[in-house]
Amino acid sequence: MTAETTTATTSATTAPRVSANDPGRVIRLGISRIRYEVRAYFRQGDGVFFVFLFPLVMLTIFSVAFSKATFGRFPNGDAVTAADFYLPAMLGAGLLLSGLQNMSIDIAGEKSDGTLKRLGGSPLPVVSYFIGKIGQVIVTGILQAALLIAFAGLVFGVALPTDGAKWATFAWVFLLGVTTSAVLGIGLSAIPRSGKSATAVIIPITLVLQFISGVYIGFSQLPTWLQNVASVFPLKWMAQGMRSVFLPDAFKTAEVGGSWDLGSIALVCGIWFVVGLVVCRLTFRWIRKDG
Repeated sequence: MTAETTTATTSATTAPRVSANDPGRVIRLGISRIRYEVRAYFRQGDGVFFVFLFPLVMLTIFSVAFSKATFGRFPNGDAVTAADFYLPAMLGAGLLLSGLQNMSIDIAGEKSDGTLKRLGGSPLPVVSYFIGKIGQVIVTGILQAALLIAFAGLVFGVALPTDGAKWATFAWVFLLGVTTSAVLGIGLSAIPRSGKSATAVIIPITLVLQFISGVYIGFSQLPTWLQNVASVFPLKWMAQGMRSVFLPDAFKTAEVGGSWDLGSIALVCGIWFVVGLVVCRLTFRWIRKDG
């Protein structure tokens, strides 16, 4: 355990007991946890590379590998390049990686190394802990998305939307997607038996979801039955929402139903958000029952 983790745990242990009926203090502790979680996140070199920078690396690979391909045309006649085409997919994947993958592996590790057990014996309310975790995902997700968009625009010349409505769509798809992924990650953290096995359990799940959800392969190119399977999960809808922001409207004909279908994006992600909250409530424990 790092010195910073020791200090944070000790401070939580010696702080006065926080009443569940004192929402102001619960929120203040949660905000304090956000700062701690963000600092801890960026001190993990492997996590920063495989979660924070991974979509950027994949965007670069696809943009260079398919640099001579044309995926369509913008209304002004300019070609839709590989970078244009894959930017929304990588933004959608980033939501899944920052939320579900990072959160589930991180919490499974904290259960395994005893961090959650120590926090469970401290005055830190579980709500404050969740605020810290979800807040960290939102903050790092915003930084990741900003880096992706800036890199795509400056390095690969991706044409960014100028319509305010497009950016409003981006904002709600991003916030709903990243919070849904975060709560699902908290729920999924109950599956790995130990911190050491968490990576082996979680990463295959996220990889499969990316391949069947139109991130690396065009969704319309997948078999119909696989499209139907992917449509059950939120990543397909998050990627579709990002495509509605960054790709020309002509591309919506390639989507199921021939439209961006923003209402279904909100509905499916909203349902999974509620499911994630229920799973968190039923499964989250400071200490594993079989531990």
